[in-house]
Amino acid sequence: MPPRVYQGKSAYEFRTKTGQCIKLCPIGATRKRVWDRYTEEQRNLEMRDGSMEHLVTEFLSSPAFFDLAPRTQKDYTRNANVIMPVFGKMSAEAIRPAMIQQYMDIRGTKSKVQANREHSFMSKVFSWAYARGKITVNPCKGVPKFTEKSRDRYITDQEYTAVLQQAPPLLYAAMEISYCCAARQGDVLALTPAQLLNEGILIKQGKTGKVQIKAWTPRLRSAIEIARRQSAIHSINWVLADAKAQKISGNRLRHWYAAAKEKAVKANPELSFDFTFHDIKAKSISDIDGNPYDKQQISGHKTTAQVQVYDRKIPIVKTHD
Repeated sequence: MPPRVYQGKSAYEFRTKTGQCIKLCPIGATRKRVWDRYTEEQRNLEMRDGSMEHLVTEFLSSPAFFDLAPRTQKDYTRNANVIMPVFGKMSAEAIRPAMIQQYMDIRGTKSKVQANREHSFMSKVFSWAYARGKITVNPCKGVPKFTEKSRDRYITDQEYTAVLQQAPPLLYAAMEISYCCAARQGDVLALTPAQLLNEGILIKQGKTGKVQIKAWTPRLRSAIEIARRQSAIHSINWVLADAKAQKISGNRLRHWYAAAKEKAVKANPELSFDFTFHDIKAKSISDIDGNPYDKQQISGHKTTAQVQVYDRKIPIVKTHD
């Protein structure tokens, strides 16, 4: 009999080193049949051990993953769930650039942006595995991503005010906090009372990990007070909480925002409202009067190139007399 194969009550059983019991074939089967099934199951075990699913699982439980920003961890976990049905059962070593390209071609027909994000995730996993001797090549290398057009929508003061006027109090507060602090929606909704310091609001960006204190202004203080007045009992956990002290979710905020824009359209048919909540951060950065360093300071970005993506106001340049 093959190693670790025993005769059970009704079948030959293969007991793996991890304690798993795999039934091979019924008692009475030929020795060749037992060996064939044993070889097949051994190959399956080796495939699982070196599969893309196994590699991704290792990466998602590694220190390298937990060192990433919380927002990146969340995005990578979502990316993993998308690529697993495609590559999960395959041997990671057997994945070739042509397969990654085929995935990009097909995925890109639905969403080029998401295809790029999933490409980045797979490349990260392969690079991590390559550095640890788990694979011999990163198949994402040399496979290009799709060209993405940066958003250039700048919200004018008139457009912003039109939506603000239609916003319920908690949305009003969230918009104003986002604008005053150049903060992302997720960072605004995650604010806790403990972050409200004497000097300002302590914000650690979920995407970049950058920590800043956004100094108080009358406008920012007013936004916080509006938020806190909405809870009959002030929430000890969240700044933006409802009357039951429950945190405002992203979906709830998006629903309010869409409804406010619909009302703004009816009240201001001459204006366009094709912008998102995330564009408020871009407006905040664009509205800073100063040099690129000043804009970089409030944005929390590491490079001026990143800031330029958010600096969307059309500049007025001098002309010849």
